[in-house]
Amino acid sequence: MASEAPQKLMVACARCATANRVPAERLADDPSCGKCGAPLLDGKPTALDERSFESFVGRSDLPVVVDFWAEWCGPCRAMAPAFERAAAQLKASARFAKVNSDSAPGLSARFGIRSIPTLMLFRAGKELARVSGAMDARSIVRWVAAHAAS
Repeated sequence: MASEAPQKLMVACARCATANRVPAERLADDPSCGKCGAPLLDGKPTALDERSFESFVGRSDLPVVVDFWAEWCGPCRAMAPAFERAAAQLKASARFAKVNSDSAPGLSARFGIRSIPTLMLFRAGKELARVSGAMDARSIVRWVAAHAAS
């Protein structure tokens, strides 16, 4: 009887954009980038711009939660700590990123962002779900769990 090879997932490094293959069972072991040594899953949201978006979102087998926000937006600022808590809680099962809508208007236009904050959930660059409005950490975690499996 042949043994099955462990499933390996692609995880893009937030620092150098290198795609890393990580065995699924090692995601909770704080893997680091094979090229630059940065932690791959540090539990913190990654700031993305129009240049880095594709390499981070499109090259990850893990779900990626993207918060479209702006500095002037009160609900966005109020939700930021909850988004960071959710990122820390789900660090081994999802990636979290932030896109400043004012700094990346092309991304906002591309995804039809009409109000902020808007959270979008991606897997391998494809949109799975979106929701607008501020949420607490527990609601973000529940929303990700409900939609990441689809």
